[in-house]
Amino acid sequence: MKMNTLTRTALLIPFALTAAHAQDYAPTVSTTVAHYAPWQDTVAAVGTLRAEQGTALAAEVSGIVDWIGFQSGQTVPAGTVLLRLRENDEPGKLVELQAAATLAQITHDRDLKQLRAQAVSQATLDTDVSHLRAAQAQVTEQQALIDEKIIRAPFTGQLGLRLVDLGQYLPAGTEIVTLQAVDPIYVDFYVPQQSLGALEVGQTAQMSVDAYPNHLYPAKITALNPQVDPTSRMVQLRATLANPDHKLLPGMFAAVTVAAGAIHRYITLPNAAVVYNSYGTNVFVVQPGTATVHEVAITTGEVRGDQVAVTSGLTDGETVVTAGQIKLREGSAITINNNVEPASNASPTPVEE
Repeated sequence: MKMNTLTRTALLIPFALTAAHAQDYAPTVSTTVAHYAPWQDTVAAVGTLRAEQGTALAAEVSGIVDWIGFQSGQTVPAGTVLLRLRENDEPGKLVELQAAATLAQITHDRDLKQLRAQAVSQATLDTDVSHLRAAQAQVTEQQALIDEKIIRAPFTGQLGLRLVDLGQYLPAGTEIVTLQAVDPIYVDFYVPQQSLGALEVGQTAQMSVDAYPNHLYPAKITALNPQVDPTSRMVQLRATLANPDHKLLPGMFAAVTVAAGAIHRYITLPNAAVVYNSYGTNVFVVQPGTATVHEVAITTGEVRGDQVAVTSGLTDGETVVTAGQIKLREGSAITINNNVEPASNASPTPVEE
């Protein structure tokens, strides 16, 4: 069967495109030049902030709140009287016992002089000593009962919310207020046991919290738990950091990164340049002197921020496609436009809108 001229021409049109015409339809991509860069291995972990000292203050004995000497959120020095319970008749008993102790002291001193003059026996003086010590012990005991009704700040720190009111009856052990010493502050975190060889006391770390995502806090590892958790095979570490403005609070979730090991040199690419497939990891390399690409299998290492380390498959100076790979295949023609490039930041910080 013969084709007419019009039909044959229509069928040949797709194959008549020249290389110049094909270039007009080439997908637009962005590229970067692969170079070696210093790469510091890190250990990443999540942790929890903990006060250097923190406690919930409570009364040792029951009683009625007679006086409150603090405000919620106040910073107080150690020893500050925060609350007193009603003393009832305890001060009167103390005065009575002090008088008895004073009399016992006078009797002891008089009999001691008489013993030197051989006017009384040693047994009499021994009895006086016993009475004096008993009287003094009773004074100390009564003073302790009174002191138990006075709540003081055990250390310098910031008070939480007041949980009691004037005139309220407090059973023994009722929480009154929390007290936290938050400068410096600790961050406790866990790492796998295989990371222990790269960590030690004194190493520096970087910490961030969700509340202040644009800020990194420097810290220093100050303690390692000498026991590995036998269930999770994780070990707990503690880092210490300054907190002069008291913005960091106990209980906050924290992301911790510790620099570990020697500094390496790896070819570094934006993570967006790498095509991750079930059959491997690839990038598209621009063929030198052409506008076409070649698909190359690579091996990647650690990721830091927006960057990934390439351990094999690339050489220094090769041009790699960083955006638009979904439209490419082996030998595809491309149009390069680097006006917009993907992020390549080793320590990116979210931008709050």
